[in-house]
Amino acid sequence: MGWYYYIAIALIASQALFLIQAFNNYRYVLTKYKRTRTSYQPRVALIVPCKNLDSEFQKNITSFFNQGYDNYLLRFVVSDKSDPAYPELVELTQQLSQSSKARDVQIYVAGRADSCSQKVHNLLYCCQKVLDDVEVLAFADSDVCVPKDWLNHIVYPLRHAKRGATTGYRWYVPESTNFASLALSAINAKVAQLLGNTIFNQAWGGSMAIRVDVFRKIGLDNIWQCTVSDDLTLSSAVKKARMKVEFVPACLVASYEQTTWPKLFEFARRQFLITRVCAPKTWWFGLFSGLYSVLGLWAAAFLAFYAAITADKNLALYVTVPVAFFAGQMIGAILRQKMIRKLLKADLHKLKVAAIADVFLFWLWSILLLIFVVSSAFGRTICWRGISYKLISPTKTIILR
Repeated sequence: MGWYYYIAIALIASQALFLIQAFNNYRYVLTKYKRTRTSYQPRVALIVPCKNLDSEFQKNITSFFNQGYDNYLLRFVVSDKSDPAYPELVELTQQLSQSSKARDVQIYVAGRADSCSQKVHNLLYCCQKVLDDVEVLAFADSDVCVPKDWLNHIVYPLRHAKRGATTGYRWYVPESTNFASLALSAINAKVAQLLGNTIFNQAWGGSMAIRVDVFRKIGLDNIWQCTVSDDLTLSSAVKKARMKVEFVPACLVASYEQTTWPKLFEFARRQFLITRVCAPKTWWFGLFSGLYSVLGLWAAAFLAFYAAITADKNLALYVTVPVAFFAGQMIGAILRQKMIRKLLKADLHKLKVAAIADVFLFWLWSILLLIFVVSSAFGRTICWRGISYKLISPTKTIILR
């Protein structure tokens, strides 16, 4: 039996551990997402950077006006008044501000960035205008649609001093059933499943919050001056201060999207390249787990096939490894799809095909995910919403055009 016996046992055990973690994250989500969070409502500034018109832009922006939170200020920000989002924001503000619980609604024009990404520049511009009575900064992207109780949930855990920041995540709801859109939804779902009650959580800028005193204590206003990433640098600074980034299941939000293969490749490579530069340990984990998923299944399957045709006496052990990987990864896909059916009930009709594709093609998405991670290992240049950046380090960014 030799060396492969010990490797096989280690592979099966590690797959069992990954599956246990997936179950733990699943139970964590189901335990937390239904709870009512209204007992802690400090003054919040909700900041939403906008550039161009995202899919379902009006629906998304309307969701920020409709928050069931009694003590928040709403701040939209664009880089220039010529941005197509600006007149839409003006019109929606005129229509919705009177019926909104938001105490005040403003649309800021931040101007062009010169040393950080345009998004981070816009966020900093708003943060600098925050008054002393604001206790919490909440951030959301214009391409997500948040539920009515989103702000209550994202703020509530911050009542504890050790919780430095809170985060949700996105779940791509395909606007089309073309293969690229299904791939985007499935690959993103694999990443979303990693979030739970763990110290390894990373904040996601489209749905996150931080107390103002923590923001200033960790020097985030200085860190953001020269970075491309708002969320990864926030996560790093919070953890360095020995505080926790808490995942809030109720703040896992829908993002309505239709994509193509070139756009998907550009998006995925950009996300992983930013991670490689700004959070290298997370990138290495992604590369290792991608190799583990793909090789654990296919290399083991090849060895099992070879053992079968050579009538190896240890055939049962050879077969057990790929079966364990196949079953574990399929169960993981089923768990994450069961989870999202609880959280995004209004979008079940749009998620049906995506769920089937995720469960039955999980092996294909693992290969694609690994390709995207490997592609991000080369180069340091990205294009993000029409602007090209060169990423020198987590705190140094050059704007190319």
